[in-house]
Amino acid sequence: MKSNKKITRWCIYLFVLGIILLGISLLSLCVGSAAIPVRKIISLLSKASDSAEYSILFNIRLPRIIMGFAVGGALSISGVILQGMFRNPLVEPYTLGISGGAALGVVLSIIAGLSRRLGGISLPVSGFLGAILVIILVFYLSIRKRVLRIQGLLLYGVMISFVSSSLIMLLMAISGADELRGIVFWIMGSLEQPNWLLIKTAVWVSISGLIIAYFFSLQLNALSLGEEDARALGINVENTKKVLFLLTSVLTGMSVSICGIIGFVGLIVPHFIRLLVGNDQRILLGASFLCGSSFLILSDTLARTIIAPTELPVGVITGIIGGSVFIFALTKFK
Repeated sequence: MKSNKKITRWCIYLFVLGIILLGISLLSLCVGSAAIPVRKIISLLSKASDSAEYSILFNIRLPRIIMGFAVGGALSISGVILQGMFRNPLVEPYTLGISGGAALGVVLSIIAGLSRRLGGISLPVSGFLGAILVIILVFYLSIRKRVLRIQGLLLYGVMISFVSSSLIMLLMAISGADELRGIVFWIMGSLEQPNWLLIKTAVWVSISGLIIAYFFSLQLNALSLGEEDARALGINVENTKKVLFLLTSVLTGMSVSICGIIGFVGLIVPHFIRLLVGNDQRILLGASFLCGSSFLILSDTLARTIIAPTELPVGVITGIIGGSVFIFALTKFK
């Protein structure tokens, strides 16, 4: 009986968060430099048109919403997994140095002029290659006698982040004005992505990541008690840590390489949802995915409408909102 009540409560949470996501997505479709009423959106969805509103809707706003859904969800479940693995509420997807490696790859690509030669696809590819190199390096440094040391992951990741940031600063100091502007804008994050192949890839990777994470939800619950307790419960701790590290690395690398560094999503969303639904990973993962998607879509909507037609980097908005909410939560629930 108690189990049925818990499942019913979880379904209500997911339903409400899903409705919020749909509402924010609809709001994002409507507002902007050119406002489009809901009735007009419904008519545009039903048939193709050559109008400017149709172009704005399907070529600008809808791709950003889909990208916000994928990246916001990916960063959120990465934060949930890492905070559960490390048993540390301050760990986020960027802690492991993956964002630094991706950013360094993109900066090198911009300075080398690959985007002019190979097109816009060069930046995500360069970023993902940089992320992969960092993943391999951190994994190699942290593993001893086939045991993946959790604290080693954290320490090596932080140090690699510092080294990557320093190299990026060096490259920015010696780059030209055009390259510097491109680097700064990319680092602050943006959901503007006209390439539908990358958008579909982001959606596929994030949803696949959520499904895989659900298969390890019980193992994550056990790991949150500590590695020794997890082993006592019959969990293969080492294999679980390796799979979860690889999963969060791919999700983070994908997000950063396509959209740049968008902070606070993977840190604040798991905290907020944990206060709402509890610590059980079976509900925490899905609820965090929906909430993270809603948060990033809302932040992007604010970024492009606050001082329209000028667009702010979405990373600035997530940082301001996320930091403020985090401080409020700490003072409210301490």
